[in-house]
Parts: sequence; C-alpha cells; structure tokens
Amino acid sequence: MLRKTLDNLPLSRPYLITTAIAVLIFYPTWIRLAEAWLEFEQVLAHGLATAVIFFGLLVIHPPFHAERPTQSKPYHLAGAVLLIATTLIWGLLELVRIDTLAYLLLPAGLITTAWALLGLPRAIAFIPYVLLLSLSLPIWADLVPALVEVASVVVGNWVGWFGMTALIEGNSITLPYGRLLIADGCSGIRYFAISILLAMMSSILNDYRWRGWLITLLVAGILGLIANWVRITILVVVAYETNMQSELLADHETMGWVVFAAFILPALYFSPVRKRATQPNMASGDSINKKGIVAVVTAMALGPIALVLAHNTADQKPAWRINLPEFRQAQTATLPIPISLPNELNEQIWSSGNTWVSFAQSQKKSPDEKLVPYLHQVFDKSMWQVVTQLEPGLNIYRNILTRDKVLMAQWYKVGSRKSWSYRNAKLLQIPAALRGETRFALITIQTFCGPRDCTNVLAQMHTTLASFDGLED
Repeated sequence: MLRKTLDNLPLSRPYLITTAIAVLIFYPTWIRLAEAWLEFEQVLAHGLATAVIFFGLLVIHPPFHAERPTQSKPYHLAGAVLLIATTLIWGLLELVRIDTLAYLLLPAGLITTAWALLGLPRAIAFIPYVLLLSLSLPIWADLVPALVEVASVVVGNWVGWFGMTALIEGNSITLPYGRLLIADGCSGIRYFAISILLAMMSSILNDYRWRGWLITLLVAGILGLIANWVRITILVVVAYETNMQSELLADHETMGWVVFAAFILPALYFSPVRKRATQPNMASGDSINKKGIVAVVTAMALGPIALVLAHNTADQKPAWRINLPEFRQAQTATLPIPISLPNELNEQIWSSGNTWVSFAQSQKKSPDEKLVPYLHQVFDKSMWQVVTQLEPGLNIYRNILTRDKVLMAQWYKVGSRKSWSYRNAKLLQIPAALRGETRFALITIQTFCGPRDCTNVLAQMHTTLASFDGLED
C-alpha cells in the first residue's frame, strides 16, 4: 500500500494542491463546515469520515484521464473566468450569511479551481471525487421531511398488509395500546447517506462511467431506504405484538444498523470489482498552469480579502411597532399552536377573542450575524397537521389528538419586503443587505376554530391580516 501510494503521488499532488488552494479561497465557509463535522449531528455524522475518505482516495486512487489523440483543449481561460464568477457569487452569499447556498458553492469552487490550474480534462476527472466530498455538506436536513413522508406512506401500506388494527394519520401510527410516531429520527437519512457514500466509493474505485455511476447510486439509495422501512415495520410489529412493552421500542439503534447491514453487505459483496486497464501518465502529473495562478490571486482578492475589508455601514433603525387597538398583550403559552423561536427573536403576543398574534422581530447588529435567523421547525408539525391550504401562507391545521382546528397565517418580513416562504426569505437577505436594511420579523396569526369548519372565521383572519399592511417604525 505504501509503495502504491508513493507511486501515485505525482498524480495525487496537483489535486491535493488544488484542494488546498480552493479551501484557502473559500476558507470562511470551509471553517464553518469543519465545525459542523465535529458536532456529529444525526444528518452530518458522516461528514468528517467523508472528508477523510476523499483525501484517502486522492492518494491511493488518484484521478487520471487517458491521453487520446483527439484530447480536448484545457480551456484554462474559461476555467479562470468561472472561478472568478464563482468567487463573486460566493462572496455575496457569505456576506449575507446564506449558509446553505454558500456550502453548495464549495464543490463548484473546487472544480473551477482545478479547471483554472489543471485544465478541463483533469477537472472532469476530478468531478467524481468532488461529488463524494459534497456528501459532507449540511444539506441532508432538507431531505428529512420528504423521507419522513415517504416512509410514512410505505410503512402505512405494509402495516395494512399485516392486517393489524392501526389508525394511520400522516406520520402517526396509533395502535390499540399506544401511538408510534415516524419522526425525523426515523427518516432513514443516515442509512441513505451512508449507502450513497459507499456507492460513490465503489464507483470511483471501479472507474465507472456515468451510466455505471447512476445505476450504482440508484441501487444504493433504494437499498438504504428499504432498510429503513423494514426497520420501522419491525418496530410497529413488535409494538403491536407486545402491547408497546418491548424494550426494543426505546432502544432500537443497534437493531437498525443490523437491518441496514443485512441489506448493504450482500450488495457490497456481489458488486463487481474492476482494475484500471490503462496506466496513468505520470509525466504530466505535476503540471499546473501558470495563468491559472493569476485567476487564483484575483479570486483571493475578490473573495476572502474583500470579505475581511467589508464593513457593515447600515444604520440601526428602531424596532417595528404594530397597531392593534382591539388586541391586548398575552402570554406565549396561550397560543393555540405553541411556537418555538430562537433566542435572537424578540416575541410579543397579542390576543382578542379567539385570535392570537405573534410578532417576533430582530435586528442585525454585526456583520457576523444573520439577518434571517435559522428557523428549523417553528411548531410541532407531527401534532398539528395541515388539513387545507386556503391561500399562500394561510392554512387550516388540525390536532391529531383533540381534533381541534386552527386557522393560521404566517409570513416573514425581511427589511421592506415580505415573503410567505422561509426559503424565499433567506434569498431576500441579498437585496436587503445591498440596501442596508437590518430588520427581520416573523408574524403569525392564529384563529381558533374548535372542531368545526374554519370558514366562519376567515373574514376575521383577513381583517387582522389587513392590520399589517403597513408597519410603523
């Protein structure tokens, strides 16, 4: 292994240097990513291991492209332009701290850096390794809700096939002696991520073409999901047969990995193994285009150096005030649907009859702060489920236990602009930052309907909504 590593070093070195340069250009985001790896959260527990595997593959199985008479041109200038453009976009996202999009630009930064320094053919050979490293980005949490919904549908159908007495409502499975909830931890995101990681490793080691890549990733992803569905179904059957008394319901971590291994280990055992038929050309391994260095220096000036020199010159403004003459201040605990907000938001509650208003706002005071704070899950969506969407941002929610219904409107105000979507609110940070706006608010209106239909309180909701057409400074 040591001899093979030393023999591959001429091919590995330019990619290792390129990676180091790309990390230096985009270092603020890479530092935050490394901190996220070290937290070992559920959706990113594999992050640090993925980074180690990335560097290990570069050393023991470096990228290479077979030299052909019709070899495509390196197009270093195009790579340099794309590197500078990527840096400019990343710098803007980093300035307003839109972390998710900034993370997604890290793979683009690696590829464009390789393109500028090594040329297009070797940058293309580098893409599979960059895709593997991309699995360490904190983007998996966005897949959790979709995976929970899919798991709920599949497991619900499987439970019906077993003929068990069960009431299935969304991600809630009510049995005669208790209730099971398919929560975020049951999404199977860990099994899915590790399956994809193993598939990418196998594809790289076998030097698969794109068709082989797609087939391998598809099979691995399906196996990871099926393993999780089988695990949840086993828990439901055990809960049903033991009247919710089995210890496996409280501690099923080991059982989950055993089920996952039963699916993934045979797939790894029977997967094909291929050796490189073409020997790499060591002569061109160390060549780095000198013109690309100019692009790297320019990217450094437009990226991290510009961020260090940037100062937030926006003036602080007074907090927003709302005019609700018929409402009186109330306690947070009185809300029909309890809301959980981060500490940086200053929340005030008003109530009038069966209507409550939650107005939570904050103001960005330093360049390191986010204008729109991180809001993972404002309320318990496993307990309160959407029955009907009447308008954008206006939904009827029903409590799965009490059957009570609540008409709720919720929207975001970013500076002078408004959004019904949290994702759009994150994007609105960019124009807000360019205009020097520093205020953010999350506004929630809840009208209690009881178990009956909510159409009789819709006019009252629209009247309350009209009160927020203009916020006072």
